[in-house]
Amino acid sequence: MHEEEVDMVRQVVVTGAASGIGKALAAILTDRGDRVIGVDLHDVDVVADLSTPEGRAEAVAGVLDRTDGVLAAAVACAGVSLPSTQTVAVNYFGVVDVMEALRPALARAEQPRGAVIASISSTQPFVDEIVEACADHDEARALALSQEQVEQGRGRILYSTSKVALARWMRRTCIAPGWADAGIPLNAVGPGVVRTPMIAELESSPEGIELMNKSVPMPLHGWAEPAAAAHALAYLVSPENTHVTGQLLFVDGGADATTRGETAY
Repeated sequence: MHEEEVDMVRQVVVTGAASGIGKALAAILTDRGDRVIGVDLHDVDVVADLSTPEGRAEAVAGVLDRTDGVLAAAVACAGVSLPSTQTVAVNYFGVVDVMEALRPALARAEQPRGAVIASISSTQPFVDEIVEACADHDEARALALSQEQVEQGRGRILYSTSKVALARWMRRTCIAPGWADAGIPLNAVGPGVVRTPMIAELESSPEGIELMNKSVPMPLHGWAEPAAAAHALAYLVSPENTHVTGQLLFVDGGADATTRGETAY
């Protein structure tokens, strides 16, 4: 891509662009005139496995090669909800490693923006030791501790744990050198229950539906379509967002207000 084309069109990378919120966001950004570079396991511009350091490096190299090293925005939507160590590998390290590696490309843009997907589950129980290992960027330890949870039959707690770790990374990073001082807002959205392939198994049974409704009550419009979170992300990475940074915006139909009430503040 020539330099004059880079200046005219905002180039945005979206991980997890093959399905769910990432796919919806890619469509929204494309419709408004952005050039979207999708990253996922299939059917995208850059095919890479974000569960491994090698895959993350391949993803970054592929994005930089397609953008001449200049990115207007980076949005990490890729994520999994499995009772396995892969959840922490993808949801935390797969996000953080890619976002950190792309930061220099963001800093080269005129109005750079960054966003990630946290979750309403970040308000639910989590494993402190894993969150601490993530904060230390000790992937080996984080995955070893995660495997212990799996072996104890507590693998489901890894999803909320990974999202707590990610939300905390976002909060400390948004004001770290190279981000706010480089003009890069960094935020997160926290979806409630969203109709994506991630919840297909739970949605297939009355027990699963009851469990989700109990843990994530959504009095405003019920379960959301992917576009609900995608539109929030689209604003956060738009040029119009000049001063919102370090925020976790819940797109949850009132779940957080229902479960934590007014005493959250």
